[in-house]
Amino acid sequence: MGMITIVGLGPGDLCYLTREAWEVLEAAGEVWLRTEHHPTVAGLPSHLTLHSFDYLYEAAEDFLQVYDAISGEVLRLGQRPDGVIYAVPGHPLVGEATVKQVLSRAEEAGLAVHIVEGLSFVEPTLTALRVDALSGLQVYDAVELAARHHPPLNPGLPSLVGQLYSRALATDVKLTLMNQYPDDHGVILVHAAGTPEQRVVHLPLYKLDRRDDITHLTTLYVPPLPGVTSFEGLQDTVAHLRAPDGCPWDREQTHGSLRAGLLEEAYEVAEAIDSGDLRALQEELGDLLLQILLHAQIATEAGEFQMAHVIAGIDEKLKHRHPHVWGGRLVNGTEEVLRRWEELKREEKGEDRSVLDGVPAALPALQQADTYGRRAARVGFDWAEAGGVVDKIREEMAEVEEATAQEEKEAELGDLLFAVVNWARWLGVGPETALRKANARFARRFRAVETLARERGLHLAALTFDELEALWQEAKWNDKLRNPTR
Repeated sequence: MGMITIVGLGPGDLCYLTREAWEVLEAAGEVWLRTEHHPTVAGLPSHLTLHSFDYLYEAAEDFLQVYDAISGEVLRLGQRPDGVIYAVPGHPLVGEATVKQVLSRAEEAGLAVHIVEGLSFVEPTLTALRVDALSGLQVYDAVELAARHHPPLNPGLPSLVGQLYSRALATDVKLTLMNQYPDDHGVILVHAAGTPEQRVVHLPLYKLDRRDDITHLTTLYVPPLPGVTSFEGLQDTVAHLRAPDGCPWDREQTHGSLRAGLLEEAYEVAEAIDSGDLRALQEELGDLLLQILLHAQIATEAGEFQMAHVIAGIDEKLKHRHPHVWGGRLVNGTEEVLRRWEELKREEKGEDRSVLDGVPAALPALQQADTYGRRAARVGFDWAEAGGVVDKIREEMAEVEEATAQEEKEAELGDLLFAVVNWARWLGVGPETALRKANARFARRFRAVETLARERGLHLAALTFDELEALWQEAKWNDKLRNPTR
């Protein structure tokens, strides 16, 4: 049986072709090229018969089909008695998807593979940028990055994005990067690194796809964001706080001691949402994230679990419970999604698990009632229409009025409140949010009543109900003028 020899042709200039590669090519009779669109090809030994797989790029629908076809053909040619020499740009194991497939399929077929290393695009690009790769450099393929919804890059570290071969691809890469980097973040394009045509272009990220000179020899460099901007960087900060040379207070904390702080931060996030203050929301989300990282760090130190387990667990759960996104299952609207969610939860937890299990006992009563009602509705335990809820509210009001004993009044009033919460769901209103806003309105208007009374030399305790009502209506009117939507 033959052999597959894979030769790296270097980044583009013939001077970067290794001595071993030249000797292999000089001794060969024919060479199969992944693509002939590479500067080194023009300088190869003149006696060589060159074949190219470029025709497959035109016939296939996507790159996966191209790579599969190329690797299959290389495997077939390699089984000839004299084997095959397959030449690729750069280094065979830097950004060459076909090589990975050839190695895998050759191992299955018991076919030997010899790799002749070559200089990749990375080294001359680093030279052009004067950047040290050991400073945490991340290397990613532009096609794979463009297919992402969020960049899998640590923003606190530098990144190289290779094979940015067209403006259309640059557009997709730009949109992905903008989910993590500011629109005006300075980036660098390196064209034809390691060749006489090398050029380095500085530009803001939002202009990435506005150039006509992007080719198959273009590489994008994304500098790190200043300061600590990555999840990993923040984890290191928290771990330092808990380290022997860290903060005594942070080192003393436990899961239990942090419980109250976690709830407080969650409520502060909710308050920022209710107020519509996005700057406050940004800050409060950071405070909440700190709580999560502290719990994960405490668990790590105790050998209980690590943040990687937390992330892997929720990622697996999300993908399992969204088969219509990751599994090809068709769904018809939100209601079916929610029903399917409950079915999947029961599959995970066991058939004897209640749909109400997992609702925290520490939730505020109003929010807990809303959650119970929604959970029950997902499995069909609900009114057929909103009118049924209204009738139930009237029924519960009558029972409250008829109640005599204190315990009975409490029970009937609780049933009434629970029915009102369900009506809020039918109206598409969050009861917790609605009540919080009502509380805020009352507090704002009552303070205005107090201000009006002081300005007029009146004492609230000395006023009649009608006089207080008049002040209230005045304060309410003024408030509506100042806050028409609140």
